[in-house]
Amino acid sequence: MECVVQGIIETQHVEALEILLQGLCGVHRERLRVHELCLKSGPNLGPVASEVRLLCDLEHSEPTWTVKHIGGAMRGAGADQISVLVRSMIESKASKNVLRLFYGLGYKLENELLRVGFAFHFQRGAQITVTVSSINKMLKLHATDEAVPVTPGIQLVEVTAPATPENYSEVVAAVSSFCEYLAPLLHLSKPGISTGVVPTAAAAAASLMSDGGGTTL
Repeated sequence: MECVVQGIIETQHVEALEILLQGLCGVHRERLRVHELCLKSGPNLGPVASEVRLLCDLEHSEPTWTVKHIGGAMRGAGADQISVLVRSMIESKASKNVLRLFYGLGYKLENELLRVGFAFHFQRGAQITVTVSSINKMLKLHATDEAVPVTPGIQLVEVTAPATPENYSEVVAAVSSFCEYLAPLLHLSKPGISTGVVPTAAAAAASLMSDGGGTTL
């Protein structure tokens, strides 16, 4: 399982967000360059289509692959009352032949994208990851070097944390608490719920840039 929230921020304010995250997390950022391929199963694998994502980390000298399956979200009155999405998720490291394997099983490429940005990984009541990235589309199949931004001037911010059926409520609380510190710069909500950019982001960013994010919480 994982807990997740998303939001968007104007590219001009990303440097201020990085300063804020550096102060909050106390760790250095990691560069992010991930080629993401979404595959869907064909009719030979059953009447209900399944979807997997293959993530190729291009930041390493030798690209590394991960298989990720995102399942259904938690439902019910309890789920509706929290601001964080809790969903099933399974991921595993894979070899460089994984794409060929899934094609052999009957999966087809649905879409692909390139995420470019940075990430922070830290412990704060839970093992939290914050990624800030531009989403880019390929004009030709697998042509990552020719990728162009889907939404120029806007970047996606995602906060995730692994959870279990036993501790997800504590993880939700940790993620929600952390997100409050980012509120001056961006709205974070469940994926699929668009909240737009924060009107006061420019002023908050200017303040952060002027003091260099010197506050560590």
